[in-house]
Amino acid sequence: MSRRRYIRHKLLYGLALVLGIMAVLLAGTCKGLFSYRQTMKSMNSKLAELRAVGDLHEAVRKLAVVTQDDAATPLSRREILEAVSDIERLAEQYREHLAQTLIRHRDSDNGREERALLARLRRQLQAIKEQAEQRRSIVLVPNAPMRPSTDEKLASLVRDALLTVATLRDHLHTDLDRRIMAGQDAYRTTLALVLGSSVVGVVLLLGLARLAYRWIAAPVRLLHDKVRQLSQGEFGTRIQIQTGDEIEELAEAFNVMTDRLEAMYRDLARQVNERSRQLIRSERLASLGYLAAGVAHEINNPLASIALCSEALERRIEEALAGTASPDDTATIRRYLRLIQQEAFRCKGITQKLLEFSRVGERQRREVADLAELVRHVLDLVSHLQAHQGKKIAFEVQSRPRVEVNPAEIKSVILNLTVNALESMDPGGQLTIRLGQRDSTAELVFQDTGCGMTPEVLENIFEPFFTRSRTGRGTGLGLSISHRVITQHGGEIEASSPGPNQGSTFIVRLPLAGAVPQTASLAQAA
Repeated sequence: MSRRRYIRHKLLYGLALVLGIMAVLLAGTCKGLFSYRQTMKSMNSKLAELRAVGDLHEAVRKLAVVTQDDAATPLSRREILEAVSDIERLAEQYREHLAQTLIRHRDSDNGREERALLARLRRQLQAIKEQAEQRRSIVLVPNAPMRPSTDEKLASLVRDALLTVATLRDHLHTDLDRRIMAGQDAYRTTLALVLGSSVVGVVLLLGLARLAYRWIAAPVRLLHDKVRQLSQGEFGTRIQIQTGDEIEELAEAFNVMTDRLEAMYRDLARQVNERSRQLIRSERLASLGYLAAGVAHEINNPLASIALCSEALERRIEEALAGTASPDDTATIRRYLRLIQQEAFRCKGITQKLLEFSRVGERQRREVADLAELVRHVLDLVSHLQAHQGKKIAFEVQSRPRVEVNPAEIKSVILNLTVNALESMDPGGQLTIRLGQRDSTAELVFQDTGCGMTPEVLENIFEPFFTRSRTGRGTGLGLSISHRVITQHGGEIEASSPGPNQGSTFIVRLPLAGAVPQTASLAQAA
């Protein structure tokens, strides 16, 4: 047996994969946020430096304007020194901003270019101050303005300082542009990482969902369906699952259980079959005495008539042979002979009914038949009987159900019910036959306007040899045979009547083709 991959292991693998995807997404998001935060902090520091450099550039530019050769109002030495002091103060402020940037590690080249330019600016400012001091020794009047024509070197030094500050400002602008581009590159990288991880995560989650359906949902649903089939008595059902986990073991255990249940069911069916046969044999033996008593009671009357007629006939024949018989005796002899013949045929009819009664329930070939056609065939036959004269039969077809029956037996039942209804009615009466369908059964209703039945008759109507026929010619076996035929076909027959002289109703129900109940099938098999 291959190594089992249990569901908990599969779930752990899936959980680890999901956690890995989430970790990658979280790392990409954190990296993007960290890069954005670092870029913003660096840009804030550089913007502060840029503002300081802007102030410094503005101060140097003003000094350069007033130290030009064509300046309208040249500065004095003191004003130049004050302007240089202001420039040095602003340069010191920028140096402090730069120091803060370097302390916080927000400059990639450690401020090398900025420090070099600051050092150059410091030397240039020192040179400007020295040049201003040299002019002091030449000018006789204290604080006298210096003319541009005499300050060409000073103006050149100031221009150099302005160029240095401009270079520093351009360098900061370039550094800001570079940082913005680096931030954009980091943004694109982070976006690509997050989007790629998201796509991969979605694909993996879809794959995990498919695997979860294949490993868990589908096998569980299959198990549910098979268990429901088993609960409905389908013991031959089996489950084939190849998941390599606990569900496969459960399916194997289910198959073993169904094998045992099927074996137990076969054994129980065999025992039920055997007990049913024993019960039927016992019932037949028990009913044999009842049938014998009924036969003796029914045949006793015609036999007594035959015996009496035979004794009387014997005397008449002796007198006829002696030549002393009168014409009336001859008529009597003929009447007695007819009585003997009728009673003999009556005994034959009783024994024929008993034979039919004993054969009812034997397994015979059945076929799918149209119940409406069977009724029509019987009605065509009944139309020629004397009992039909002066009476009406209405056949109402609400639907044409098809049933799986023995047509000859069902025709016999229909004929028996029809003839009984006709014999129970006076001329002018009407028999209504309705054919319909209810749920999975065909329903045939016989409703007549005849003599009706009392509760006592209804209670014993289907008992063998029980008859209350108005003609007095019935054997009491017709309805009993009809009841057994319908029962053997998995159906049922009911009789009802409001009371004497209020008509009767017989309802026959038969299962539709393909819908024979299991109990009926077992009874037929028994």
